[in-house]
Amino acid sequence: MELIDQHTKRIMEGCKERARDAGLRFQSETLEYIVTNKDLLELGPKNMIPTLYDYWVHEVEVLKEKGRYELFPHNPYETVINTRPAISFYNDNNPDWLNVMIFYHVLGHIDFFQNNHFFSHTWDKDFAGEALSDKRLIAMLRAEKGRWVDYVIEFARGIDNLVGYYSELSERTRPGKINSSERLDFYFDHFLQGIKQVKLSDYLKEVDRYNQSLKRFGDMGESVFFSEVTKKYPEFENLFNKHKKQKKEPARDLIQYLQQNSPFLQKQENIWMKTVMEIVRKTSIYFQPQIRTKILNEGWASYWHEKLFLEDDRIRGHEVDFARVNAKVTSLPRVGINPYAIGMRLFNYIEEWAERGRFSYEFEKIKDVYQRNKYDKETGEGMKYVFRVREDFDDFMFINTFLTQDFVDQHKLFVAGRRANTRKGVWEYYVKSRKAEDYRDMVLDSLYHPPYIEIDEQKGNENLLYLNHHFEGKPLVKEFIHNTMLGIEFLWGGTVKLETTELVPEKKVDKPYALFYAPYSVQKEESDEKKYKETRVLYTMEKRKLTRTVL
Repeated sequence: MELIDQHTKRIMEGCKERARDAGLRFQSETLEYIVTNKDLLELGPKNMIPTLYDYWVHEVEVLKEKGRYELFPHNPYETVINTRPAISFYNDNNPDWLNVMIFYHVLGHIDFFQNNHFFSHTWDKDFAGEALSDKRLIAMLRAEKGRWVDYVIEFARGIDNLVGYYSELSERTRPGKINSSERLDFYFDHFLQGIKQVKLSDYLKEVDRYNQSLKRFGDMGESVFFSEVTKKYPEFENLFNKHKKQKKEPARDLIQYLQQNSPFLQKQENIWMKTVMEIVRKTSIYFQPQIRTKILNEGWASYWHEKLFLEDDRIRGHEVDFARVNAKVTSLPRVGINPYAIGMRLFNYIEEWAERGRFSYEFEKIKDVYQRNKYDKETGEGMKYVFRVREDFDDFMFINTFLTQDFVDQHKLFVAGRRANTRKGVWEYYVKSRKAEDYRDMVLDSLYHPPYIEIDEQKGNENLLYLNHHFEGKPLVKEFIHNTMLGIEFLWGGTVKLETTELVPEKKVDKPYALFYAPYSVQKEESDEKKYKETRVLYTMEKRKLTRTVL
């Protein structure tokens, strides 16, 4: 792995100037490395973070990828790390014109990382540096604790999709705390109202006395005020100190709850495990926005690499070469979803519609197709609108808002169905629906959506951890439940219960192979034959044994 040469760096700097002129915003300093195919294979399992902590599963993934590469040799054109400064990796055999296209794509990603609000908790973060520090810490613990470090990593990774990502984000947008001392808050909010239960008139007298003390003694006012309080209530200081010891921030997710409340992890000999768990949790939170903005991010980068490349005077004569490569990246498949293709086309669609003023109530009222096609207010707001979408949206909002019937019709999109042809003994694909709502549901169903699991403290106690899965249409994957609960039981140090919903078939489903023996039978879709009912069940992991009870 080595930095790109000066000639290629000059190409990159030229791309930066043109991208900024077009409106993209990003920090000036970036690092670009040339990597071999072997480097890319080894970086893949670590999500392209070379400094990420070592873990045996990564080694297994590398061996798997090497085997796959021998059968189907291919590698990504580029990869970008969202850190400060931004780091990107490139193949070592790209011609200059291809580097121009790739650099624009990379700058689109960097602009997205540094301006989209779902990445706001990473805006000031040197994640590659932090990861290196964590890697060294885990290596040191592994030398001391041996294989137990890998067990803790594995158990924590089993629940790292439940991290409180949105809690972390909301923390950044909350208004700052009022500049008051903790002692003052305790006195007025807990001591007077809860413990002493003073009358309202006495409470207001204390407020007035405090204000007078501040007015008279300035910075010393609070000390003077509490000197009177301790004379009147000698027990106040002891109660305040006890309150400080008991007070703790509420846990934002399951990993943090275990760190704070697990009797097993509070033991002196196990405290090191909390450090490992925090590294896993922190790493997962870092990757959360990338999982949730895949279509938007790739669409934004593709939108800009196409727009800027075609306007770049340095690549004249390579338009056909560009068209071939670009078609491979952004072609719209008839079956399946390409995030590059659908994201880029949505941005083009948004720009055009905002430019014509079609995101308006006035336009929505028009039902006549001819009038709708003719509608053009020439607002000049198209580019401004796409930059706002880049800042404020994630994949769910992006698809749910802009994937309309007009967009589906414009690109001739459809949802494909599958049915068995019993005479030929093959599966056939056909156009099942051209409705926007069906296509939108199909795309939304493919998005990342981790289960919503809460800790139920009312049903649990210091020896029992009770988890409640709120069913949102998708059941938990059964094959993962045993090992995941085994890991939670280890980290909790006691019994763990998980309440969840499962889908139970209401009637027997015909197997596809049975149809092949009845060549004249009516062809049916798989989905039409399946009926389920929702059943609430309780899993219990106790002493490494899993049991299941229907509630």
